[in-house]
Amino acid sequence: MPTSLPPAPSGYYARHIFFCLNERKNGEDSCSQHNAQAGFDHCKMRVKQEDLSGQGKVRVNKAGCLDRCAGGPVVVVYPEAVWYSFVDMEDIDEIIDSHLKNGQVVERLLLPPDVGR
Repeated sequence: MPTSLPPAPSGYYARHIFFCLNERKNGEDSCSQHNAQAGFDHCKMRVKQEDLSGQGKVRVNKAGCLDRCAGGPVVVVYPEAVWYSFVDMEDIDEIIDSHLKNGQVVERLLLPPDVGR
């Protein structure tokens, strides 16, 4: 199935999705406490299944703290710099199907711009 990924303008990948997997040791809330690893694993599996991974396509990456824990778990998609919060694997599927495949932002999952640590 062809996708509508834009060509990678000057980079190796057309899009990167970074999953915060940070775990705070001091008891503060962190993405790792909100099923972030499962979301990462699911996204990685789906991207491979959909043949979206590889040069000129999508890269799924782990990240340390992205400093937006209050909205966790969080992901950010580049090059568009779109921040999402997700609840379950259906949310991850929607990000993949809408944004990673077709460049359409999933408005209902957007992380408000004022949400920080």
